[in-house]
Amino acid sequence: MSERDAGPATDAPPSRAKADEPRQRRARLRVYLGYAPGVGKTFTMLEHAREMLASGVEIVVGVVETHGRYDTASLVLGLPILPRRRVEHRGRTVEELDLDAAVERRPHAILVDDLAHENAPGARHVRRYQDVLELLDAGIDVHTTLNVAQIESLNDIAHRITTLRERLTVPDAVLERADEIELVDLTPEELILRLKEGKIHVPEHAAGSIDHLFGRGTLLALRELALRCAAEHVDQDMLAYREEHGIETPSPAVERILVCVGPSPASERLVRATRRMAARLQATWTAVYVEPTRAPHDAAARERIDAHLRLADSLGAEVVRLTGARIGDAILDHARRHHVTRIVLGKPTHARILDRLRSSVLDDIVRASGDIDVLVISGDTERAEGEPRTRGGTSAPSGARGYLLAAALAGTVTAIAHFGRAWLELPDAAILYLLAVTLAATRLGRGPSIAATLLSVAAYDFFFIPPRFSLAVASARSLITFAILFSAGLLLTLLTFRIRKQERRARERELRTSALYTLSRELGAANDPLALAAVLARHTSDLLSCGAAVLLPDDAGRLTVASTTPGMPDETELADDEATQWVLEHGRPAGLGTGTFPRTAISCFPLGSAPAVLGVLAICPTAGRPPGSEERQTMLAFARQTAIALSRARLAEEAKTSALRATSEELRSSLLANVSHDLRTPIAAITGAAAALRDASPHLSDEQRTDLLGSITHEAERIERLVGNLLEMTRIEAGGHEIKRELLPLRALISAALARLAAKIGGRSVRVDLPPDLPLISVDPLLMEQVFVNLLDNAERHTPRDAEVEIRAHEGD
Repeated sequence: MSERDAGPATDAPPSRAKADEPRQRRARLRVYLGYAPGVGKTFTMLEHAREMLASGVEIVVGVVETHGRYDTASLVLGLPILPRRRVEHRGRTVEELDLDAAVERRPHAILVDDLAHENAPGARHVRRYQDVLELLDAGIDVHTTLNVAQIESLNDIAHRITTLRERLTVPDAVLERADEIELVDLTPEELILRLKEGKIHVPEHAAGSIDHLFGRGTLLALRELALRCAAEHVDQDMLAYREEHGIETPSPAVERILVCVGPSPASERLVRATRRMAARLQATWTAVYVEPTRAPHDAAARERIDAHLRLADSLGAEVVRLTGARIGDAILDHARRHHVTRIVLGKPTHARILDRLRSSVLDDIVRASGDIDVLVISGDTERAEGEPRTRGGTSAPSGARGYLLAAALAGTVTAIAHFGRAWLELPDAAILYLLAVTLAATRLGRGPSIAATLLSVAAYDFFFIPPRFSLAVASARSLITFAILFSAGLLLTLLTFRIRKQERRARERELRTSALYTLSRELGAANDPLALAAVLARHTSDLLSCGAAVLLPDDAGRLTVASTTPGMPDETELADDEATQWVLEHGRPAGLGTGTFPRTAISCFPLGSAPAVLGVLAICPTAGRPPGSEERQTMLAFARQTAIALSRARLAEEAKTSALRATSEELRSSLLANVSHDLRTPIAAITGAAAALRDASPHLSDEQRTDLLGSITHEAERIERLVGNLLEMTRIEAGGHEIKRELLPLRALISAALARLAAKIGGRSVRVDLPPDLPLISVDPLLMEQVFVNLLDNAERHTPRDAEVEIRAHEGD
């Protein structure tokens, strides 16, 4: 079973190879890259900004850190400066980039120093690179600065060089989004001289290791790393240029790399190393985690796994979760089905004897890999502060009550066996203790179950094995009995605990699968957007036991609450929330548990992807706990299914509108054809009568002249009625005529129509046969009267003069 990971909390843009639009038509990102603090990144950026301003380009200073250096601050003078946003943080005022003011001003370019900066609490985004991405989405060019140690995939290499861990890093996808990377270079000797002159601002986390950080060997290694990074970007630019201009180049063999991820801290380094390898080989790569069915990981280990998978996703990997009894078989099966050419694993750090006792994942993969290359990379040996030394599976926490119950259970069995010695043989007592161990394993945790096993063996020896009431053993056969009893009890405990965890995980997985299936079925039965929103909100609330709401945009693009469940904020507050509107505009998750609006109480997921976002799913997690990886994955799956259903409903509505429009056009064409025929007859009669009056007037009698003039008048009135009907139909279709219903007797409407046509049908016999008890009808008087006028007029024109016209009511079936 395989499933895609929900993705990182931070919102990284697509890689350059996946960009849909040409660079010339989108906002440009320019990164000034340095290998250490003090090489002059900000200084160089300001110099280029002044040159651009002199050439007529509108460029403003969004945020620039001068660190009190006069030469840097002097370059800011004369440049347009965007006022910063002031934030109170830890008792002092912090100035941050005013993102809203920058988007509203919308300059051609903006300077945003220190791309890896962490914003103060209260900002829209947690990190400054997210601000930069939003500025780029708004069509504003951005110039920024970055150190090579702050690139996510190079962070571990820089750590080994400097022994300092750069806490704030930038995903590689942001660097891949850059249109220009300018390497700001300085020789190590000049940089060391600048340090001695006090011209370098050293970060707080590096102040204690300044001698090592600015050692010549360290600077040379960092400089080489920055040069390689810049050269790699140039290679990508050249490949993009050749592809854009149709220049054929020998394409390398297709490489697909798979990296195995687990709870070990070494996985973080494996992911970064695999990303660098994939970049050099221009290969696609996948991060795979296998959930063991034998010993599922505990909550802390799962959090580390989720962090490693989010890191892989932010670096551009495809994240896949698998489940299997044997990890090596699951990995190799996935690798063969997806034509993987290289598998990256970490070196084993456990004791060698464990490989003798259980299967080694590394050995299984190496032996069965076949044509697939297997690369084994050493992981980090350091352990995170406070991180427990755990193995793959961990026991559930057990309190004193569990151990007391285990002791009571062993004591109860001992009492039964002791007082039943007259009826029980010695092996029967051992069976009773084994039954106690089984009961403890099914009812208590792992620790109390093992305690019950130890107590059972000890009680069996003390009370039943000669010499009695002593832990001494007279026979070696008794030791074998103890070992078998303890091994059986321990094995039974471990197997029972493992099965219980597998059962719990299977129930959770089955619950999510069933919920997704039920959601899909109900979405398929609903076509109205409001009904679809109600289905999604109800299922989300039931699955996560939290408040849920679905917001859909109105015609003006503003979100309105289409459906909500208990536990959500007020509808007005929810619709006006900045996070929901941001998700609608950008098509990425935001809110609690993400890097955008992280302090809000709700988590928001887009229904669809930008620019075609059809709505927003918002949840209010219980007790303010952000949704976990599996919950985010489930919500994204729910959102995708609902987006498809909303698209289907929208297409069905458009198809219905198109069908009505086509029918209307067909009726209009038929009507115009009939009207043109009807108009042609009276016009011909008028033309003929008028021509006779003109050409033969002296020879016509008064009676003939009167008949011709009457014919002209009659046909002109006929044309007037036809044109009036056409105009009335046009007004109704255009919505210009408001239908006003009234309760009227049918006889009154017929009488009014006969009165209008009295001059025309005065000589005809018209009989109205209506029952006296006919109920009133609800109609528009003017339109209904016109219907009877048209019917009577047609009857007069298309029937013999001596025919009788009869109007009667007919009761329908």
